[in-house]
Amino acid sequence: MFEAVEDLIGEHADLEKQLADPSVHADQANARKLNKRYAELTPIVATYRSWKQLGEDIETAKEYAADDPDFAAEVKELTREREETTEKLRLLLVPRDPSDDKDVLLEIKAGAGGDESALFAGDLLRMYLRYAERVGWKTEIIDSTESELGGYKDVQVAVKTKGGNGATEPGQGVWARLKYEGGVHRVQRVPATESQGRIHTSAAGVLVTPEAEEVDVEINMNDLRIDVYRSSGPGGQSVNTTDSAVRITHVPTGVVASCQNEKSQLQNKEQAMRILRSRLLAAAQEEAESKAADARRSQVRTVDRSEKIRTYNFPENRISDHRVGFKAYNLDQVLDGDLDAMIQACVDADAAAKLADAS
Repeated sequence: MFEAVEDLIGEHADLEKQLADPSVHADQANARKLNKRYAELTPIVATYRSWKQLGEDIETAKEYAADDPDFAAEVKELTREREETTEKLRLLLVPRDPSDDKDVLLEIKAGAGGDESALFAGDLLRMYLRYAERVGWKTEIIDSTESELGGYKDVQVAVKTKGGNGATEPGQGVWARLKYEGGVHRVQRVPATESQGRIHTSAAGVLVTPEAEEVDVEINMNDLRIDVYRSSGPGGQSVNTTDSAVRITHVPTGVVASCQNEKSQLQNKEQAMRILRSRLLAAAQEEAESKAADARRSQVRTVDRSEKIRTYNFPENRISDHRVGFKAYNLDQVLDGDLDAMIQACVDADAAAKLADAS
């Protein structure tokens, strides 16, 4: 059992030697890569050593138990500890998503339901902003198109750990938690515009992509078509009076990114490139994983009420995640950013599925 860990222990020891060499740190990018892998392996190695030691302690206690009944109780306690350590090690050995440490770009799009859907998109935006605030992440609205009633037709947000792209601990990045939010979110409530008090159903789509660093995606500038145009919607001085908005099309793939929120064309171009880079990374990852028959979790294909991952039922104050069977009656708290229980249910279900595939 756990024979493969021996190879990881060897890799961990080799990394330790490399990181002790001052010359390795001359290449900061390589040093970060080595440190990241070392940090990933450290808890596995420590847990495995504890697991092996518990096995030896159990055998020793069994030998003494033959002459001293007091050791029988110790055997029972050590066995319980080893079972817990076995499960912990199994979870640590679950194949990791290589993007788990990344920050994300989160996009919310109004869908079926018109103005009510746009208002719901605004509710989702506030929910994610408050959740980010709770866990200590930084947020930045990159681009948005507001609706007439104060909601959002479309809004894009960058969500980052305090340390920037990548978390301080392996697997604790923004993507590790928010990747389960991608999909169609359905709402059932009485809209503010409904005079008869009837419950309406509408939907908004959420798309989550890991934010790419420049080293993640190589973009040939000759493959880009860059269009500039005048910004639309609410704007301050110079925003709506000059051609400052930018739309960038990656011609080989047809992937498009645009930004009009910033005052200058250069700023909008930088933001649009940021979005484009992340979308191309997500597309490349999807293609690679599809070829490996390990398709990514489905996100938004069409913002249609029937293709839902989650329902927000206001009359019953109920939140339901249809993928994992999660249900709770604290919708008001969830909309105020209390997402941990719901996200953890998705994390646990994902880990269980990966364990089942690996066994």
